[in-house]
Amino acid sequence: MANLKELRNRITTVSSTMQITSAMKMVSAAKLKRAQDAITQMRPYANKLEEILINVSATLDASEGVYARKSDKDEKVLLVAISSNRGLCGAFNANVVKKVQSVINTHPGEEHEVFCIGKKAYDSLRRRNVKMAGSSNELFDELTFDNAAAVAEKLMGFFTEGQYDRIELVYNQFKNAAVQIIQHEQFLPVREVKNEASHQTADYIYEPDKEEILTDLIPKSLKTQLFKAALDSNAAEHGARMTAMHKATDNASELKRTLKLDYNKARQAAITNEILEIVGGAEALNG
Repeated sequence: MANLKELRNRITTVSSTMQITSAMKMVSAAKLKRAQDAITQMRPYANKLEEILINVSATLDASEGVYARKSDKDEKVLLVAISSNRGLCGAFNANVVKKVQSVINTHPGEEHEVFCIGKKAYDSLRRRNVKMAGSSNELFDELTFDNAAAVAEKLMGFFTEGQYDRIELVYNQFKNAAVQIIQHEQFLPVREVKNEASHQTADYIYEPDKEEILTDLIPKSLKTQLFKAALDSNAAEHGARMTAMHKATDNASELKRTLKLDYNKARQAAITNEILEIVGGAEALNG
């Protein structure tokens, strides 16, 4: 059993750690509320924009346009991994890295490169010798639509210039504070839309014309799609960190309780030994 001084030092250390994790939990909870409100308000708009895009493009030739599929073969694929710039959020970043690695491993016939939004995924994938196409880690320093649109325009430029045959997003979708769902979805080319039972084509009146509207609508939809993914990831990050810090605080509290119990046992044993020594000394003097 450790001596009293070591136990006191460990109790002090655990208490300090518990204060830090508790404070981080409260900060993440406050940030989560704002991030959750942002993604909750964004989703209906993004979904409606996608619905309009589906209805408008359903009657057009899917092979036309700069954002359409260039060929039937996807030889070069860009994976956009959206993570966080900071850690201490459980498996949040690890899940993105694992999904990216899984996609690369399950499609050995394709050439993959990774573009990272978030420092943690960039550092982890680079250590795994994954071919990197670049990063935009500053997006989460100020997460606004304009900043996300600038990143989306860069990705759209990669595709229109023919650098990649397909671009896909990998990110955590926010469900609640304790649950994040890893998502893997196509960003470019614009997916071919077919009339399905779930999508009834609306009868729109177009002004100026359908093709011109679609030319403006597709870039806006792509920017919105990336911004929604970033908002989802941001909310999921704060939820994951709040949950991780809550568990860390609980574990620190339990460890502190155990250490105090060990300290009291050691202290009682030390007192008992001192009493026995005093009694033994007194008996020796009397003898």
